[in-house]
Amino acid sequence: MLEGLLGAGKYFIVTSVIVLAAVFIFDLLVKYKVWAEINKGNLAVALSTGGKILGISNIMYHAINTNENLLNTVIWGGIGTAALLIVYFAFELLTPNLNVSDEIGKGNKAVGFISFVFSVAFSFIIGASIS
Repeated sequence: MLEGLLGAGKYFIVTSVIVLAAVFIFDLLVKYKVWAEINKGNLAVALSTGGKILGISNIMYHAINTNENLLNTVIWGGIGTAALLIVYFAFELLTPNLNVSDEIGKGNKAVGFISFVFSVAFSFIIGASIS
């Protein structure tokens, strides 16, 4: 039992670090300061960030469930997380009439929500792809 708890703890800690690191990287790459905006009550930023957290966590779920060891979990989870961040920036590029990052930073809830949906939807596709 102790061995199982230690194994679960390792997976929990390592995948949690990946989730937190991805959110930190996302914060560095967008035009607004995620936590400052959330602190001000910017629901659009909270939705977009929440979608990333949920999406990356879903990818980690698939990586944990389909890999035999922690190293493979980290590799596939990292690949999936990178893919999700790429999807976010592709969303920005593929909507030239809409500056997604600016709109989210300004508090546009509709853009924040669609960003949330994109992150969660693509996390299922990515998760299934890495499984």
